[in-house]
This record gives sequence, C-alpha cells and structure tokens, in this order.
Amino acid sequence: MFRIFYIHQIQTFRDLNKKRIVGLEHQVRKCTKDNTIMERTNFNVYLFKALDAYPYDLEEAIEALNYALSYDAKNVQALYLMGKIYAEQLGEFETAKSCFSEALVGGMDWPKIYPVYIRTLVLNEDYEEAQKLLDFAIGRKATDKGALYFYQGLLKEVQGEFKEAINAYKQAKRHGLNNEFIRRIEQEINRVKKKLGKKKSKNKKKRKEKSKNRS
Repeated sequence: MFRIFYIHQIQTFRDLNKKRIVGLEHQVRKCTKDNTIMERTNFNVYLFKALDAYPYDLEEAIEALNYALSYDAKNVQALYLMGKIYAEQLGEFETAKSCFSEALVGGMDWPKIYPVYIRTLVLNEDYEEAQKLLDFAIGRKATDKGALYFYQGLLKEVQGEFKEAINAYKQAKRHGLNNEFIRRIEQEINRVKKKLGKKKSKNKKKRKEKSKNRS
C-alpha cells in the first residue's frame, strides 16, 4: 500500500514538473517573440531616422544607421544607405564597396543597389568589376535600365571608347522615363561626340605625319 502511494506521489511530482517546464518554455517563446518584435521595431525606428536625416544631417544619419545595424547587421537597406554615404558624401569608395557587396549577399533582387554600386566601381577605377556587375544587373528584373545604360556609357567613356559610350547613352535615352533624364542624356551624347571628333582629327593628323615620314 505504501509502495503504491509512493509511486503515485512520484508520478504526481513528475506531472507537475512537466507542466512547469511546458509553462516555462511557453514563457521563453513569448519573451523571445516579444524581444524579436522589439528589436524589429527599434531597427525600423533607427532606419527611418537615417532615411529622414540623409543627406541633410550626415552625423545623425550615420549614428542612426549604426544603431540600426546593431539590431540587424545584414539588412540590405541599411547597408545600401551606409554605402551611399561613404561613396557620395565621404568619397571612401573601398568602404562603400564593402557595404554594397554585403548588401548584395542578401538583396540581389533589390534593384536600387545596382546603379549606385556600379557608379562607385567606376569612380574607384574598378572597370572590369563594374562591367561584370553591369552585365549582371541589366539582365535582372525591375532594375533601372536607363540608369544602368547611363553608367555603361560612363564606363566606356572613361576608358576612351567613345563610340561605345555614345551607343550606351542612346540606349539609356531609349529607356528614359522623364524629360529631365532624357535632356541630360542628350547633353552627354553631344559632349562625347565632340570628344570623338577631336580623337578622329588627332588620328587623321597622325596618319598624315606617318605618310610624310615614309615619303
């Protein structure tokens, strides 16, 4: 009789422990969920602060982004904006490249990143890398084709390939969706045509000098 009572007590104790464990697990899950929601909320607050501050208050934008990235170190939008600040405001292209590269790991389908990343590569004279990224980005869905062909033109221009640059600018014009952008592209085409004309006249002059020397 005592043995049966003892076994019953042990079973009751085990059942109570199980209930307590289940209750604790539920509390832990709830706390984890609440913490995740809180972290997400805090991240969004700091990201919106950064977006609101940029580009008028760089100090506040950078501070807010650092806080945002402390909650989500791999967030595409935060890394993109940090890269923009380093590239466009501070001229620290290598640091900007690191931000954009990390952002692309988790955001290859986020179209906004490609034009500014490619521009940074061109300005940093990473021409081969810029061309590879351009070839990839142009084939992606929803990317800004006008901006991408514009940077294709810029890339060809800085490499002295003026005919290719003009063709790329014409493609950019074809994909232009507002008058201001189209006017700018027309100006770029006219400017590069002048460069091409000078290059042709120089080459013609060189050929004449060579023919004189031979005779």
